[in-house]
Amino acid sequence: MKVIPTELPGVLLLEPKVFGDDRGFFLETFHAGRYADVGIPGPFVQDNLSRSVKGTLRGLHFQEPQAQGKLVQVLAGAVWDVAVDIRRGSPHFGQWMAVELSADNKRQLWVPPGFAHGFCVLSDSADFSYKCTELYAPNCEHGIAWNDPDLGIPWPVNPPLLSPKDARAPRLKDAPVLPVFAG
Repeated sequence: MKVIPTELPGVLLLEPKVFGDDRGFFLETFHAGRYADVGIPGPFVQDNLSRSVKGTLRGLHFQEPQAQGKLVQVLAGAVWDVAVDIRRGSPHFGQWMAVELSADNKRQLWVPPGFAHGFCVLSDSADFSYKCTELYAPNCEHGIAWNDPDLGIPWPVNPPLLSPKDARAPRLKDAPVLPVFAG
């Protein structure tokens, strides 16, 4: 597996080794020891799968407390995936990074606890897989406005298809709860 650091410390782009021939391909999507060796500690306690149509934007989501680390990948289709550092006191607070994840490039993104996460669908539809380090806790679920002008994320969908919850998420500066940078 190739590990590519991103501009946000702790957020990692992963390119698994793909073994292919005329019959298809094989790749390892997770191996606890190898992932821990590159800084993805786990343990993972919940796996999720979402399917979304073109133009859907999901995010920017996070949990606090019970912050989730997420190892994400696309099983079918393509998305533009975004991570935002929302840890109060972080030297990278309010900074974001984005990358295209697709079934074709087979990349994964590690989004550590303390980061908001979102994606928009570029293909006709996309199947999106999440491995999470904490269980989903509805009472700890929060969001940041996808179009927060202070973040200035240039989402490649216009207009996006949003859930009512995502459409009314507050700006980062108005978020009632945020994780704290541990240093």
